[in-house]
Amino acid sequence: GKNLNNFQVYVALASSAVLCCADKRKEEKMAFIMEFAENLVLKLMEDPNERDRRFREHVYKTKDRCAKTKEMWSYPMRPYGFWTFERHNSQLAWDAQISQVAGRRDPYDDILQHYPAQPPK
Repeated sequence: GKNLNNFQVYVALASSAVLCCADKRKEEKMAFIMEFAENLVLKLMEDPNERDRRFREHVYKTKDRCAKTKEMWSYPMRPYGFWTFERHNSQLAWDAQISQVAGRRDPYDDILQHYPAQPPK
């Protein structure tokens, strides 16, 4: 082989030590980046227990709302006599759009339309 003097040996050892340190720094940087990425992913992931708790609360709220709605549907829509209030009947009388609807017309009006009007004698 080659015949190296002491200076060359020292230079070779120092450069290999620098490269080794640089590699360690790269590894440390990579380890830091990997640790950062892992922490970021873990932070972005949701906790399964927390997710289950939120979903359970949502289901219970929905169930309560449904029970309340069913209870409200079991009530009569309007109290007895609501549709015979004077206010409602007066609206039916003066609103031309709904006063002549089938079912609200006076049946005698329909009969009178079928027969020609006879002049009085």
